[in-house]
Amino acid sequence: MKLWLTVFASAFVFGPAMAAEPDGLSLPPGFHATVVADGLGPMRHIAIRDNGDIYLSTGRGVAPQGGLGIVALRLGPDHKAEQTKSFGIVDGGTGIRIWHGALYAASPSRVYRFSFHGKDLLPDPEPTVIVDNIPKSKQSNHAIAVDRKGELYVSVDGTDNICTSKAPAGSMPVGLKPCPDLGVRAGIWKFSATKTGQNFEKGEQIATGIRDLNAMDLAPDGALYGIMHGRDTTARQFPAIATQADDDHIADEMASIVKGTDFGWPYSYYDGVRKLQLVAPEYGGDGKMVATANYVKPVVTFQSKRAAPLDVVFYNGKAFPAQYRGGAFIALHGTGGDKIEGGQTGRNVVFLPRTAKGELGAPVMFAGGFSVTAPGRGGPQTANYRPSGLAVGPDGALYVVDSVKGRLWRIAYDEQ
Repeated sequence: MKLWLTVFASAFVFGPAMAAEPDGLSLPPGFHATVVADGLGPMRHIAIRDNGDIYLSTGRGVAPQGGLGIVALRLGPDHKAEQTKSFGIVDGGTGIRIWHGALYAASPSRVYRFSFHGKDLLPDPEPTVIVDNIPKSKQSNHAIAVDRKGELYVSVDGTDNICTSKAPAGSMPVGLKPCPDLGVRAGIWKFSATKTGQNFEKGEQIATGIRDLNAMDLAPDGALYGIMHGRDTTARQFPAIATQADDDHIADEMASIVKGTDFGWPYSYYDGVRKLQLVAPEYGGDGKMVATANYVKPVVTFQSKRAAPLDVVFYNGKAFPAQYRGGAFIALHGTGGDKIEGGQTGRNVVFLPRTAKGELGAPVMFAGGFSVTAPGRGGPQTANYRPSGLAVGPDGALYVVDSVKGRLWRIAYDEQ
């Protein structure tokens, strides 16, 4: 496996010298982190109201504090949580958003809307169902986003790593074509954020060929971006075709998403080093055969199962220096695997600059040092912290939450 810093190959650009911060975090000069809350349990994504109240999804069926699915925080003048409560029936939810003063949250099979009354921290206990009958899967990851027109985007993962029939012991898997996931899941669907009781089957599909997608957000100009997790264990399943180095080059792909976008799963995958879309081995690929279908070209790649991008948020605040405005922060969660030279991959936050014309630059390190593992051990179970969710507060600060212990940081500029 490659050191995560080589995820971006020659395009990776190092930021300025880092300064020491709480928990061993490292940030660019002028930025400082404070711990907002701790011990919340495994957290996933973040949504923040205009009044600064923070809401956290729990993800993958983890139901902290009495089986409730969303954690709510109210901060004091010192930016630390002075109230912590949990609520809701959204057990196992991932995607969570604030839109027009309401909280939208995804469960494995639904998207709910919670309504607030005044400045109350907790919303009405009974939410409204916005989208029902979303296909479930092993992961049940559903990223959500809402644009200015009130169009709600919901991602749905595929049923497995690859799409194959059951193969006899000792034989290589054979791909199903057409893959039964396509058209009914493994994509992104559009609904209305204002209508209730919408059935998933009536939604408009805008993207397909998606194995799994947790990170999705809208740029300031309204362009929609998502980051798909690439396939895993290709070298193990197809040892005659793919080496471990080939496997390490399979990318997690960030792309601009419009109607008809096709990421290419399961028929193909993207080699982030050679920058080629290749035919998958179970569909006749030999590790060199280029896929000729009209698949989306990624704008940025992260090598698959190493960095594991779990969230992306475009910076729409004004508190950070100008070079950050309009760009994207990405939480790299990191995954398992053997310890490699220089440490484990992922487990940090990177920044992706974006010009006024919509051109994305090379990623730079923004926040590192989340993961300090025991000597000689490199698996995720030894990580101190793993960033999983991001959000920008009304004050322009960046909030980062951890999936291991449930620690939440506030990163601000030029503050002690």
